[in-house]
Amino acid sequence: MPEPAALHRAQENALVELLDIPAVAEDLASRFAGAGHRLYLVGGSVRDALLRRGSNDLDFTTDARPDVVLRLLSGWADAIWDTGIEFGTVGARRHDHVVEITTFRADAYDRVSRNPVVRFGDSIDDDLVRRDFSVNAMAVELGERRFVDPHGGVAALSAGVLDTPAAPEDSFADDPLRMLRAARFVSQLGFTPSERVVSAMTAMAGELARITRERVQAEFSKLLLGEFPRRGIELLVDTGLAEFVVPEVPAMRLAIDEHMQHKDVYTHSLVVMEQAIDRETDGPDLVLRLAALLHDVGKPPTRRKEPDGRVSFHHHEVVGAKMVRKRLRELRYPKHLIDEVAQLVYLHLRFHGYGKGEWTDSAVRRYVTDAGPLLERLHRLVRSDCTTRNKRRAAALQRSYDSLEDRISELRKQEELDAIRPDLDGNAIMEILGMKPGPLVGKAYKHLLGLRMERGPLGRAEAERELRTWAAENVPAE
Repeated sequence: MPEPAALHRAQENALVELLDIPAVAEDLASRFAGAGHRLYLVGGSVRDALLRRGSNDLDFTTDARPDVVLRLLSGWADAIWDTGIEFGTVGARRHDHVVEITTFRADAYDRVSRNPVVRFGDSIDDDLVRRDFSVNAMAVELGERRFVDPHGGVAALSAGVLDTPAAPEDSFADDPLRMLRAARFVSQLGFTPSERVVSAMTAMAGELARITRERVQAEFSKLLLGEFPRRGIELLVDTGLAEFVVPEVPAMRLAIDEHMQHKDVYTHSLVVMEQAIDRETDGPDLVLRLAALLHDVGKPPTRRKEPDGRVSFHHHEVVGAKMVRKRLRELRYPKHLIDEVAQLVYLHLRFHGYGKGEWTDSAVRRYVTDAGPLLERLHRLVRSDCTTRNKRRAAALQRSYDSLEDRISELRKQEELDAIRPDLDGNAIMEILGMKPGPLVGKAYKHLLGLRMERGPLGRAEAERELRTWAAENVPAE
C-alpha cells in the first residue's frame, strides 16, 4: 500500500492529465521555462477546467517579476497591456485567447479600502492562501503538469462547497467585495457556502459599505445573470448584505397576520424572477431579471388596510418605478437600462384592466406604444407575474393574455403597429395650413397622433379635414 501522501499525489497527477489545458498555455510555459521561470495556470481557469466550463480567458501566476513578464510576452503576444502592472498583472492576447499573468503576491491590506499594499511573493503557496475561495486557490504548474491544491479546492469543488483558504473573517476584512462574490458564485455555480462563510458574511455585512457602487453593481449583475440567481439573492437577504445592495428586496418580506393577509411579496418576487427566466429565449436578460425581481418593490410603502379588512397596494407600480430609478441610479447602472427596467415596472399592472377583452382597439394600441421596444419583455414579465396556486384562475389569466397578444398581432397586420405615426407628417401639416416650423406644428401633430391612436388609419382626405377643423379652433387668425 502506498503512503497516503504518495497516493494523494498520484491522484492529483492523474487529475491533471484529465484537464484540457490549451496549447497556448503550454506554449507560453515553455517560453517562461526557457528564461528560468515557472508558470502556473491558476484560479478560475483551473476551477473551470475541472468543471469542463470552457473559456478563452486564461489566468496565470509566476515567480517572474512584471518587467520580466513584459519582456517574455514581447514577440509572442499579438497585443499587450500593462494597466494592472502596479498590482503585478500584465495582460495579453494571443490569437483567440486573452491571458493575464500576475507575479506571485503576498499582499497586506490596510482594511480601510480594498486596495492592497502590493508585495510580491516567492512561492505559489503564499500566492494561493491570499485568494478568495478554496475552489479558486488551485494551480497547475505547467511544463511539469504538477497540481497544487494546499487548501482542499478539489474536495470543495466535488462537494459543491464554497469556503475560504484562510479564516473568512480575515479574507473578508481584507476585501469585503469577496462577500458579494460568494453570493455570485452561489448563483453562477450552484455552490453552498460553508457555515463559517455565512456566519462571517452576516457579522461583517456592513463592511460592504467600503466598496464602490460600481464594483457592487458589477458583482450584483453577474449574480443576477447566473444560473441560480434566486439562491444568490436569498444568501444576500439572509446575511443582511442585501441591505447594502438592494434594500428594497428584503423590505418586501412583509409581515402577514390574520388582519392583513396577502401573499409573501418577497417570495412571490423570487418566483416571478424564476418564471421570467424560464421564458428567456436569447440567453440571460439583465433587464427582464431586474424588472421581475423589483416589480413589486412599491408594495411595502403603499400597503393599506381597507375598511372591509382587505389589504390594498394602490398605485404601487407608480411608486415602484420611482424607487427602481433611484436604486439603479445609486448602483451606477447606465441610463438606458434604468429607463427600461423602470418602464417595465410601471407597466406591469396595465394588463389587469383588460379583463375578458373589454379593451378597445385604442387601448391595445396605447399598450403597445407605451411598451415600445420593451413589448416582448413586458409579455414575459406579465405572464410570469401569475403565481397563484388556483389553477383555474391561473389558466384564466393566461387565456386572457393570449387574447391580448392575438389582438396585438391582428392590429399589427392591419396597421404596422410598431411604427404608429399620424396620417400627416410635419411637412404636410405646414403645407396644408401654410405654417412655418414652430410649437403649433407640434401640437397639430400630437392631435393627429391622438386621433390615429383612437381610430386607426384615417386616410389622407379625412386627416386633412380633421386637421383643418383643429386649426380653426386652435390657430389664431393672422
